Amino acid sequence: MSNNSNNGSILGFEEKLWKMADKLRNNMDAAEYKHTVLGLVFLKYISDAFEEKYNELKNNPEADEEDPDEYLAENIFWVPAESRWDKINNNAKLPTIGQTIDDAMVAIEKHNRSLKGVLPKNYARPDLDKVRLGELIDLFSFKIGDKEGQAKDILGRVYEYFLAKFAAAEGKGAGQFYTPQSVVRVLVEMLEPYRGRIYDPCCGSGGMFVQSKKFVEAHQGRLGDIHVFGQESNPTTWRLCRMNLAIRGIDGNIGEHHADSFHNDLHKSLKADYILANPPFNIHDWGGERLREDVRWKYGIPPVNNANYAWIEHIIFHLAPSGTTGFVLANGSMSTNTNAEAEIRKNIIEADLVDAMVTLPSQLFYSAQIPVCLWFITKNKTARGHRGRKGEILFIDARKLGYMEDRIHRNFTDEDIQQIAGTYHAWRGEENTNEYKDIKGFCKSVQIDEVREHEYILTPGRYVGIEEIEDDGEPFEDKMEKLTSELAEEFSKSHKLEDRIRENLKGIGYDI
Repeated sequence: MSNNSNNGSILGFEEKLWKMADKLRNNMDAAEYKHTVLGLVFLKYISDAFEEKYNELKNNPEADEEDPDEYLAENIFWVPAESRWDKINNNAKLPTIGQTIDDAMVAIEKHNRSLKGVLPKNYARPDLDKVRLGELIDLFSFKIGDKEGQAKDILGRVYEYFLAKFAAAEGKGAGQFYTPQSVVRVLVEMLEPYRGRIYDPCCGSGGMFVQSKKFVEAHQGRLGDIHVFGQESNPTTWRLCRMNLAIRGIDGNIGEHHADSFHNDLHKSLKADYILANPPFNIHDWGGERLREDVRWKYGIPPVNNANYAWIEHIIFHLAPSGTTGFVLANGSMSTNTNAEAEIRKNIIEADLVDAMVTLPSQLFYSAQIPVCLWFITKNKTARGHRGRKGEILFIDARKLGYMEDRIHRNFTDEDIQQIAGTYHAWRGEENTNEYKDIKGFCKSVQIDEVREHEYILTPGRYVGIEEIEDDGEPFEDKMEKLTSELAEEFSKSHKLEDRIRENLKGIGYDI
């Protein structure tokens, strides 16, 4: 069971680095400390990338290492002298270090238009312990290997690993910026976004985009073949995303500012080939009363007191004619019977848009313990590798998969992810896959007629049945005799316990 590989970034020193950084947090709130730490990781990253190119140019007699255009031409941020890590590190023990970092961030934004308004600039605030800040700088002033690009890649992994750890530390508040990597990997492995436009209307810190990039790289694809579009309404999370994309070398369009996808859609004309999303669950105050006549509500007007189905229709609206989407929602979305939601679900099913439904095990998310599911919707089932699957929906019940990473969090193994994704690809009849077969208790391909009979409910448990229990060879009569004998013994124990309780109660004046 490949547990650790799911974290995607477990290097030898990462956990140690996190523990050291977390120890320096002292009494600071995790949500606030997150921006302090990740801002430093980002500063170290762009400084290392700059220094690597700087040394290369310095050794070239025909190049000018102080020419910003030399760096911009290779998508490397220009870092002015006052912002370079050497200066930050040399001033780490001074009481003015907070102002030094703020000045460095301002200078970087001034010279790199794409980072304007993105970087944290509150290191000089009085409540930030400057001694601990200096210790953090020392912590991140490591040199990793000598291979070209190795340090940058590792810093990218550190950034991603720290995002996950901050999500665990923040708990419920983490839902705004982080989707567990194992869930993102399921979505990416099922959609396989090799080329085309990838969109996330509520992109958080950009995990969907990072994992899509990893998928392309792992399958020897070209990163230039994917184009990233996103939007995020929370301003601090939007900044985290901009830094995350920059640190991963992803040139994505997530807007010049944060914005609400419902009321200020920054990509109105976008028709995406792939949409991956983890919308906030069951949002009540999404402003639906101001959007009753919106063009996006093709399958029905979503209720004003819950945004779940507004997200579904927003996503479908932005799908290209042959686009496919996978997104996370609360389990209630599969069976809600409120008039508006039930009608929208019915219309989507009758339009043959629903491709697959997957129920996930509990405790995968840091931010919500409620059960969640994955919806997969395809605009044109005959266009993306399907063979005779029009009018059918694949149901997968994955609630029994995964392992407990710690006392309260569950994770998927590589094998779990491949079992889910492999079943989906086999069902679609794609090349180089095994022949699809229904498996009781896990998966079933269902005609829309059967879904109609179940009043358009999309809960996989309704369709996949109960897994077959392997016959242990013991005759039924012998098994029943043993079970009834054990039951009689338990009854006897319960009677004795009942008598003892009555005696104790009688001893203090109560007779029952």
